[in-house]
Order: sequence, then structure tokens, then C-alpha cells
Amino acid sequence: MQRLVLLVPDLLTTRNIVDDLLLARVKEEEIHIIAREGVPLEDLPEAGLKEKTDLVPALKRGLAAGSAVGLLAGLVAVLLPGGIVAAGGAVILAATLTGAAVGALASSLIGISIPGPEVRKYEEAIERGELLMLVDVPKPRAQEIVELILKHHPKAEIKEVEYIPPPLPEMPDE
Repeated sequence: MQRLVLLVPDLLTTRNIVDDLLLARVKEEEIHIIAREGVPLEDLPEAGLKEKTDLVPALKRGLAAGSAVGLLAGLVAVLLPGGIVAAGGAVILAATLTGAAVGALASSLIGISIPGPEVRKYEEAIERGELLMLVDVPKPRAQEIVELILKHHPKAEIKEVEYIPPPLPEMPDE
């Protein structure tokens, strides 16, 4: 997948681009619009937490760090004199899983409050009233979709980034 990232100057242009994307059979769930707080997007496909925040990367980092700390704690519990040697494997497994869960939860709580990397790059423009549009398309269709967007917004600076959808289910915004 290729992610096209661009700023759109106003709601009317955004609506026209989205309408043409839908007519070109780009799925609505592959179009993500991010606007300043209070801008009514109405029927436009608003970005979810995955696109707006650092949730998924933070979750992955917390899961890895928590697992490592839990594994280390389990090993220490088993290897220390007077440790629980008989249930060694179970203690190590339980500590690793507990560490992973605690790490994932803690980092998710932090990640959900931090804007995602694309949003951070365009924060000033979004605050000025421009809209950030992220469109996920298969690589072979990227040029076709770029040309479609340029029909409505010829001055658009469209950034193409490699996008690998995370294997997590979409989470509701509410």
C-alpha cells in the first residue's frame, strides 16, 4: 500500500476530492481527513485514532519493552537463591505476559495523547484551517489517484509514503 499525504485548503475542495476518490472506487475507510478541532466534517471520512495519534507505534514499543522487563523479572525470580525453581517455566511465562500487558497498557495511554507523526508535521497548517488528507491506495494505482487529486488541487504537494496497515482491528473514536 502507498499512503498519499497532502494538505487541502478548504472543505469544498476536500469534498470534491473525496467524491472523485469514491467514484474511482477508493474505499471510504482508506480516506482519512484530519481537521482543526471544531471543524464540522459532516459526511467526510474522518481519521480514526490510528491516524491521528501515536497509539499503534506506542503500543508496539510498550509491548516489546514490557515483555523484556517481565522476562527479566521472571528469570531473576527463578534464579535467585530461594527462588521458585519448581515452577520456573510458569513463573517466567507469567512474568513475561504480565510485563507485556502492563507495558502495552501504559504506553497506549501515553501514545493516545500524542499526535501521530504525520499530524505533527502538519500541525501548524491544520491550526490555520487547512485539512490533512491521508489516502491509502495500492501502489499500482498511486499515480492515477495523484492525477485525480491534482485536478481539484493543482498546487497540492502530495507526499507518497510506504504504508503497511497494522494488523490490529479499527478502534472506535468514542
